[in-house]
Amino acid sequence: MRVRVYRDPAFASHQPGPHHPESPDRYRAILSILQDRPDAPWTFATPTEASQDMVALAHDAEFVEALLAAVPREGFAAVDSDTVMSPDSGRAALLGAGAAVAAVDDVIAGTADRVFCAVRPPGHHAEHNRAMGFCLFNNLAVAARHALTVDGIERVSIVDFDVHHGNGTQDIFWSDPRVQYLSSHQMPLYPGTGASDETGVGNIVNVPLLAGCDSESFRQAYNQRLLPALREFDPDLLLVSAGFDAHRLDPLASLNLETGDFAWVTRELVAVAADLCQGRLVSALEGGYHLQALADSVLAHVEVLASS
Repeated sequence: MRVRVYRDPAFASHQPGPHHPESPDRYRAILSILQDRPDAPWTFATPTEASQDMVALAHDAEFVEALLAAVPREGFAAVDSDTVMSPDSGRAALLGAGAAVAAVDDVIAGTADRVFCAVRPPGHHAEHNRAMGFCLFNNLAVAARHALTVDGIERVSIVDFDVHHGNGTQDIFWSDPRVQYLSSHQMPLYPGTGASDETGVGNIVNVPLLAGCDSESFRQAYNQRLLPALREFDPDLLLVSAGFDAHRLDPLASLNLETGDFAWVTRELVAVAADLCQGRLVSALEGGYHLQALADSVLAHVEVLASS
């Protein structure tokens, strides 16, 4: 099984400010645990920056240009109360989108079977014309549009198990029947979207979970709603917004998942990809803010990608 992990030191250079939960320590914790495996069944690769035109496949070109122009030469620049840029943030954001695009090209060309993109800043809150929620560009949305536009893919599914709803991904694909968006998330919680009646053109499936939800409720959501909907859509490519902040130790939410739940859902998604997508699966890091829980969960996720 050829599994690739995209990484780059620039992902630790994006600084959203002191005491911000989306800190460079997240990236360091992930890379430390993934690299501390001399016999690991995965290889590492370095992405190149996405071009502005590539990012504009999912975002308004004017927004892309304005956001990059607002990157400060020194200090910090606030996009909103939660989202802050430092001098290296623009490059990190372009590399994150570039990693997701390269990963899609890898699995379509057959040079890798599955790919995990260890990127930051995350992406799923970034809407077509707005950065928010720690996110600058929507990495997987860019990759999905690239697959449809350049790689000849006809249908893409994006599964999002981050504890926060991916309002940005939903916004970008709200009227695009070629892309299915499926999300499990705590509700009520930031950003306030993700109700079950938000369905786009029939391509969006939201399963809100109440605070305190445990493994049983999470797995039931997938077994009864999300996995059947995914199989019915019959995608050619499966993308995964891999946020690990539904872990019981995470400080920003109130779900009670264990590390094993992320291994379980990954295994289920790998099985769907094997049945429907010629095995083609790409995941990209979203949230997860307890460093040890994040590192353990990412390791479990990548181990399943490499072994199933």
